[in-house]
Amino acid sequence: MFWRQSLFLLFIAFFSCKPPGYERNFATEPEVEFDLEAIRKRGSLVALLDNNSISYFIYKGQPMGYEYELLKQLAKSLKVDLKIRLVTGIEQAIDLLNKGEGDVLAFPLTITAERKQYVTFTNPHFDTHQVLVQKKPANWRMQAPEMLEKKLIRQPEQLAGQHVYVMKGSAFRDRLLELNTQLAAPILIKEDSATAETESLIQKVATGEIKFTVTDEVIANINTLYYSNLDINTVLSEPQQIAWAVRTNSPELHTEINTWLAKVKKSGVFKVIYEKYFKSSRLALARIKDDYSSLTGGQLSPFDEQLKKGAEQIGWDWRLVASVVYQESNFNPRVKSWAGAIGLMQIMPETGEYFGASNLWDPSQNINVGIRFLKFLDKHWAKTVADPEERMKFVLASYNVGLSHVIDAQKLTRKYGKDPTLWEDNVEYYLLQKRDPKYFRDPVAVVGYCRCDGPVRYVKEVLQRYDEYRLRIAA
Repeated sequence: MFWRQSLFLLFIAFFSCKPPGYERNFATEPEVEFDLEAIRKRGSLVALLDNNSISYFIYKGQPMGYEYELLKQLAKSLKVDLKIRLVTGIEQAIDLLNKGEGDVLAFPLTITAERKQYVTFTNPHFDTHQVLVQKKPANWRMQAPEMLEKKLIRQPEQLAGQHVYVMKGSAFRDRLLELNTQLAAPILIKEDSATAETESLIQKVATGEIKFTVTDEVIANINTLYYSNLDINTVLSEPQQIAWAVRTNSPELHTEINTWLAKVKKSGVFKVIYEKYFKSSRLALARIKDDYSSLTGGQLSPFDEQLKKGAEQIGWDWRLVASVVYQESNFNPRVKSWAGAIGLMQIMPETGEYFGASNLWDPSQNINVGIRFLKFLDKHWAKTVADPEERMKFVLASYNVGLSHVIDAQKLTRKYGKDPTLWEDNVEYYLLQKRDPKYFRDPVAVVGYCRCDGPVRYVKEVLQRYDEYRLRIAA
């Protein structure tokens, strides 16, 4: 497309000038002289961290987070203490950094030409894309891929005349301004307050308060674990590099951070921390809390009898259904996700309504809807996957990520000459490939991009737990 082909030239043109009427309300140059020697003399590194669910948070009294764990490693290397200051808003963070109230801006910052005027970036941590965050239509799991796709924004020109909310002073705003130079009618950019958080805007999209926001792919992917009704498959930018920043007059600290970063990447420490926060589901944290493998007495939950009856309707071992319920809710009937999924089998209200449930908090009704939904998926996959053992994997993946993405993966499997009736190394493989442009832009992949590590893990974890149940629990 023209807008992609002309991206580089427009990138240069855009950053040659500031947006008209836009004022920078932060310190654009260092107001202190404070480099590595002074930091070591003080005995502490002051890090400015973004107030999000990835960089730094407390879990059961324990500080955790991607930026936090790396900063602890950095402070240890520098032989100083680490002090954290949470900041909301990029402009405020740059202001505090240049005024000397922090030494390193440990945000997941996109490297841009404009920002290089105000800070010095470290070597990149990783690459990402900017993506559009939009809400899927009601009852999206039940819709055919073609129908679902028609209801979603997939091209930038479809945003013309639409309000898109972004953080003030963010690279997301800059990208939308750049896109506006290529569109016949402009995107209506709405900058939130200087203290707005990207994740608060994502939540507003999930709840329907606003229609659209833009964020980095890594942030978006984590938030889809909380809000399954979000679509983040529309990529709005070419790959962009993410890094930390220091003051432009802190060359010694800049060099030291880059040297340390190269070491932790070479040692594998960086990879471990990165995968922990960006490739592992937040459900992994829940598994630390509860270990049902220690249950004894031949029962898995108070709902075993209903699970047994429900499993008969789809011809499954009841312990497999029990494994699904554990994966969804840890057998807790009072769980409600941020996206609104309710109860034991995490049923969305619109799905419950479709199957005639009046109260999804009632475990009996919740299980009934979950079973009927599994049966619906099983009936669909029975048309193309005859083997019941293989078919259950397709059903489980569809229950987790939605029917459309698994249908796309099956079509890709068939197109590339592998077996569309087999899961492992076949449909599973192409489901994982749906984050690669070669595959998610393929005409047969109707719903496009998906970072589908989650559903692949979901299938493996449910089946692994099912194997454990079979060893310990009677059929």
